[in-house]
Amino acid sequence: MAKQKDTRPHIIVVEDEAFQRETLIDFLNENHYRASGVDSGAALRKLVEKDPPALVLLDLRLPGDEDGFVLARFLRERSRRVGIIMVTASGDTIDQVVGLETGADDYIAKPYEPRALLARIKAVLRRAGGADAATPSPRVRMGKCLLDLQSRRLTALSGEEVPLRSGEFELLRLFAENPNRPLTRDWLLETTSHREMEAFDRAIDIRILRIRRKIEADPAHPTCIRTVRGAGYMFVPPED
Repeated sequence: MAKQKDTRPHIIVVEDEAFQRETLIDFLNENHYRASGVDSGAALRKLVEKDPPALVLLDLRLPGDEDGFVLARFLRERSRRVGIIMVTASGDTIDQVVGLETGADDYIAKPYEPRALLARIKAVLRRAGGADAATPSPRVRMGKCLLDLQSRRLTALSGEEVPLRSGEFELLRLFAENPNRPLTRDWLLETTSHREMEAFDRAIDIRILRIRRKIEADPAHPTCIRTVRGAGYMFVPPED
């Protein structure tokens, strides 16, 4: 009789401390995931080729030449769909921001509650499993408006067209292609204006302020384009 295929999402835990790695693997297996563990970048690369993961929990501080940032780039270049959650030192904002820039979907700081990690895993898998980020619907609901990616037009739900500058459309397009994913200010600026972020450059913040006035029901309390403290901004699609 043929062995039944295990359909549980495969999660790889990259952690060089054996006790933490095995404890986390046991926790994930108990919560209906199929978890594997590795202690280095070289071992991760071999396992990814043999058994591709749905998600990788990636510790930033690893022995050898490859840290978590290098491995995040490798994973993202290999697949747009694999979920990546960085595990960082508590309160290390720089690591969190750089981790997002290198392709991570989310981060969690040590020490963390296992249930909080589980919630983040579910959220990242839900986003990764439901979308190819590069191919959103031609019309995307954003707050009280609809963004048409083909005609580059923004229209209020009531029907009237909302004036939109070219730079504002490019920002909204990036958000539409990356729902529920924190996007850093410098990445947004470099991608939409093709130049690196200068010190104290607030151009993105000004554009976000203008966009919120156009699409948010209450720009003072935004629910569509949300601020992610220490990182940047995130587009949260409406539930209705």
